[in-house]
Amino acid sequence: KQYKVAEGDEIIIEKLAVEAGKNVTFEDVLMLGDGKTVTVGEPMVSGASVVGTVSEHRKGDKVLIMKKRQRNTYRRKKGHRQHEMVVTIDSILADGKKAPAKKAAAKKAAPKTAEAPKAEAKTEAPKKAAPKKAAAKTEPDDLTVMKGLGKVFAEKLNAEGITTYA
Repeated sequence: KQYKVAEGDEIIIEKLAVEAGKNVTFEDVLMLGDGKTVTVGEPMVSGASVVGTVSEHRKGDKVLIMKKRQRNTYRRKKGHRQHEMVVTIDSILADGKKAPAKKAAAKKAAPKTAEAPKAEAKTEAPKKAAPKKAAAKTEPDDLTVMKGLGKVFAEKLNAEGITTYA
């Protein structure tokens, strides 16, 4: 089957032998585009691949199979649910590049070394907030230009302090 995907999309495909949470790579890319240029494969785009993470395994909707023969009171009804998996597209790679490594492993190692600087940060005096800039005064807009807004209602809005469209 063929699927049109972008980064961050979730697609539902036939079940593959990949566990939930693991990465899956699709090397058979027929067409690759970035909004400006389009590369069409002959038949496949060489070096291109799509990397995704398996979100879950599940069963699809039930498909009913009905059989009937005329005038023989022969009726058979069977149901079937196809196994499928949900894949979240992480990246689309061109020119044979490898998938970027996940950053989760690096984050777990960082807290052990970062405990000492946190203790020093608590002892420092809190910094004062920067003074807020005064809002630039603008000329009031003619609110009656808006469709359906009359002169009386525009005056009420001005009295409430609403003087611009923004």
